[in-house]
Parts: sequence; C-alpha cells; structure tokens
Amino acid sequence: MSIVQTQTTSFKAELYQGIHDLTTDVIKIALYTAEANLNEDTTVYSTDNQVVATGYTAGGSILTPVTVSSSGYTAYVGFPNVSWTAALTARCALIYNSTQGNKSIAVLDFGSDKTSTTTFTITMPANTASAALIRSSN
Repeated sequence: MSIVQTQTTSFKAELYQGIHDLTTDVIKIALYTAEANLNEDTTVYSTDNQVVATGYTAGGSILTPVTVSSSGYTAYVGFPNVSWTAALTARCALIYNSTQGNKSIAVLDFGSDKTSTTTFTITMPANTASAALIRSSN
C-alpha cells in the first residue's frame, strides 16, 4: 500500500491535453481506508479499499462549486469543504473527474486514520494563490 498526497501525474498531462474542465465537469471526492494504494501513479477512481459505512455512498460526493482563479503568476483551483453524516474511519481521499471517465486529479493524505462518530468533514485549504490545494506558477 502507498498513500502519497499529490496531484496525479496523469491529471497534469491531461490538463495540457484539454481533457479536464474543472468548472463544468462533475468533480467528486471519495474516501479510502489505510489499505488503499493512492499516489502519483493513480489514474482513475476505484472502489478498492474505499470506505464502507452507513451514510457514505461508494463514489463519494460531488465537489461544487469548483473555482479556477489566478493572482499574479499563479493559477489555482478552489474546492469546497465536504461532509458526510456518517460514523466512519478514513485515511485518505481521491478527487476525481466523473465526467471524464473517473480520471484521477489529486490524492489527499490525512496523515493517519481519521474517525468520526456522527459527521466526517474535510476542510479544504483556503482558495488563494499561496494556499489552494492545486496551484501552478512559473
């Protein structure tokens, strides 16, 4: 098993190919256990080692709205916070593009198992050029 927080390599290449439109495609986030194998080599969403819990649906949740902004020489993507009303334990998450064949975008590594008894929330970084989860600059 390997969990590494990263933009996936395939996502970076697919951006240059014009495959992803993060503001109009359906972008989702799915939760995984510590047994998951998610890293820079992940190319598509998979149900392998996905969290199973009452209140959590396989495939995760839609992230909306997703925003694309720029400041100075930096372009960045803002994602909203997301919550599930569920008692569950998750170690990581995968952001993926369900419109484009479930192609992977990024892996979020929580650093250790995170457990909730009622509501599981992922708080995304601030939507700024210096903090956003996905940033590109020269």
